[in-house]
Amino acid sequence: MGFTIGGIREMRSGTRRRGRGAGATAVAEYTGLWGWAVAPGARASAGACSCGDTACAAPGAHPLDFAREVPPGATLGMAADAWAEVPGASMLLPVGRTFDVLDVAEAAGRHALVRMERMGLPLGPVAVTPAGRAQFFVAPGAAAGLPGLLYRMGWDDADLDMRALGRGTYVTAPPSDLGGLGPVRWLREPAPDTAAAPPQARLLLGTLAYICHRS
Repeated sequence: MGFTIGGIREMRSGTRRRGRGAGATAVAEYTGLWGWAVAPGARASAGACSCGDTACAAPGAHPLDFAREVPPGATLGMAADAWAEVPGASMLLPVGRTFDVLDVAEAAGRHALVRMERMGLPLGPVAVTPAGRAQFFVAPGAAAGLPGLLYRMGWDDADLDMRALGRGTYVTAPPSDLGGLGPVRWLREPAPDTAAAPPQARLLLGTLAYICHRS
C-alpha cells in the first residue's frame, strides 16, 4: 500500500523534522498502511459546528463539503498537502467501501470483545467513542444484510441496542474529536491482516446480539 510499518516510523521522525503536522501523519497511516480513504471533517466547540450552519444536524461529525478526500494509498506528501488546506479538521472514515460498522453500547461492546477474543473469533478493528458507543469494523454489506441476519438468528424481535452503518455514512477516526465530546479511541487497533479484509458480520453477530440483549 505504498510503504511499510517500519517506513511509518521513519516517516514520523521525518515529519517532525520537516514541521509537518501530526494530523498529516495520522492521515497517511490510514491511507498508506490500512488502505482507507480519509475525509476532512468539521469540528465542534460548545455545541457549535465549524461548518458555520447554526442548524447543523451533526455538529463536528460530518465531512467538509469543500474539502477533498484523501484516497487510499496516499503518501505522506499527499496527505500533508491535503491537510494543509484544512488545518484543524477531524479525520473521518467513509463507511461501506472497505468496511461497514456494527455500533453498540460501549459496555456491551467491551464485554462482547472480551468474549470474542476468548472464543478465538476473527476480529477487525474496534473503536470506542466519547458518546459511549463501541464500533466493530466488519466486511461491507453488513448494513444491508443486518435485518436478514438477525431474523435467521432469531433476534429480529429482540430489543437490541445495535445498528449497522453502511455506505454514505462516516465514522470519526481515532484520535480525532467527536462533536466536541472528546477523542475517539481504539479498543482493538487496525492490523495488516484485518484492516483491508475485516470479518463477516455473521461471525460476530451471535455474540454481539446476546450481550446486547442481556445488557
